[in-house]
Amino acid sequence: MMKYIKFGILAACAFAFAGCVEGDFFEPSPEGVVMTGTDINPMIKFAVEGEDATYPVTVSATGPVSEDVRVSIKIDNSLVEAYNKAYRTSYYALPDNATKLTTNEVVIEKGKTSSETSLFSIVSRDAFQDGRIYVVPVTITAVKGGGIDVVEASRTLYIRLATIMDFACLDISNYSMYSNFIFPDEKAMELPTYTYEIKCMIHQYHAGSEPISRLCSFTSKDESRSMMLRFGENGQDINSLQIVSPGGNIISKTRFEVNTWYTLSLAFDGSALKFYVNGVLDSELGADCSNVFQRFELGMSWGGGYPQKQRFLGRVAEIRVWDRALSAGELQLGLCAVDATTAEGLKAYWRMNEGEGHIFHDATGNGYDMDWSQTVRDNKENGVLNSFDNSSYVEAGWVFDDKNKCLN
Repeated sequence: MMKYIKFGILAACAFAFAGCVEGDFFEPSPEGVVMTGTDINPMIKFAVEGEDATYPVTVSATGPVSEDVRVSIKIDNSLVEAYNKAYRTSYYALPDNATKLTTNEVVIEKGKTSSETSLFSIVSRDAFQDGRIYVVPVTITAVKGGGIDVVEASRTLYIRLATIMDFACLDISNYSMYSNFIFPDEKAMELPTYTYEIKCMIHQYHAGSEPISRLCSFTSKDESRSMMLRFGENGQDINSLQIVSPGGNIISKTRFEVNTWYTLSLAFDGSALKFYVNGVLDSELGADCSNVFQRFELGMSWGGGYPQKQRFLGRVAEIRVWDRALSAGELQLGLCAVDATTAEGLKAYWRMNEGEGHIFHDATGNGYDMDWSQTVRDNKENGVLNSFDNSSYVEAGWVFDDKNKCLN
């Protein structure tokens, strides 16, 4: 389904890149010219809403200048690759004709420390693709006058373009929808390392004799090694998440609020399972959590009234299986979406944004489509897998409204 990208105005620091280590010492900043703000952080986040939104770019001197200083600046998209290598990020560059500055020379007048403004804006959005985060470097190329030069560490300002995305999703509040999809044996994934992700929003926590909300399971065909997520299990707070893994259980430190989207990520690096909420580490379990993925369960699929008793009143989107453990930085870059064509190690990706029909399409092209007319449920009394056509419940569950927004 087509995604609609909006833009809104926001400027904020994105990351802190350097930390103190034993033996570090600090010297006063060298005198010279800098891109304003880079002495604190070389990257700012800028979201634009409307066709005429602009970001003011200035340069500054570390002290009042003795004469007019002319500073040449330009957009240099070739610097994105070097930035990615330096900080192990995966930002994308835009074509040179997609952005502009109103002027490529600014002046710091005699006796002042800050220059006049050059306005940065987006000329064309044709190149924007879902799942990609773009960075535009604005760099100092020359300084004339005042007997000062560029402070090299602050030569370049990186403008991260933050997009507000509207998206479709699947509401799974109807417990009749809950079931399993089992992939053919040749599609089974041996995962000595992995990352499982799912994006969810809870409408409300239900009451009753069993106030548990079961979200999903990533598991082997016979469920011998499962990764299962459920809220409120075993006397825990109803708004806490329990993760049942092959190596043991995790109870989240996070307490989840209703009507709020969360991206839940489980990354196993071969020795420890790390649980992240919106790319921020919540908990960690040191154990063997290696897995085989061949089966996905949505909600609680058992019989005996369990689907109703453990229903999840909420929505899901952005379900992913990777064959490597992602870092916190990588997870944060993918909170809204990822680019299935370039993402390293992405094995299966269901955006859950079809908006119609009953097939959850795998965006990677690796052949992991899930057809919810061909699902199965366990009969716990005799171990038989019973077939279920739940297509009609999926077809009625698609949602596209003002609650489905994401700022990356």
